[in-house]
Amino acid sequence: MGRPAHYLSPLVGEGAGMLSLVIERTSRPLARRVEPAFTSKARNRGLLGRDGLDAGTAMVIAPSNGIHTFFMRFPIDVIYTSREGRVLKVRERLAPWRVSFCARAFAVVEMGAGSAARAGLEVGDRLVCVK
Repeated sequence: MGRPAHYLSPLVGEGAGMLSLVIERTSRPLARRVEPAFTSKARNRGLLGRDGLDAGTAMVIAPSNGIHTFFMRFPIDVIYTSREGRVLKVRERLAPWRVSFCARAFAVVEMGAGSAARAGLEVGDRLVCVK
């Protein structure tokens, strides 16, 4: 028997960009547009080469428990989640040229600086993918 599906399973395949990440506790959207980075190539590229990230957009890197912001041009919010979507750690406004990790994390959600606070996200919240 294989591993159980994870909260990001709906993002695999066609229509991934049409899904949102919602905070289950408040039913508020964390991100209205989600860019999955599930391949090795996509995980390595991440947000490099960009000048910013549109408001309401998140890049989800999985599997991953750490990131770096070397060569990035802007600060980001970094949200570490478990397989079930539970928020384990939030690093707000992580500046370029930094390293961050959470040993227990399954995935990393990257968003523009200030996005987590604007959405009212808290450690312990659960994220879900919705249409």
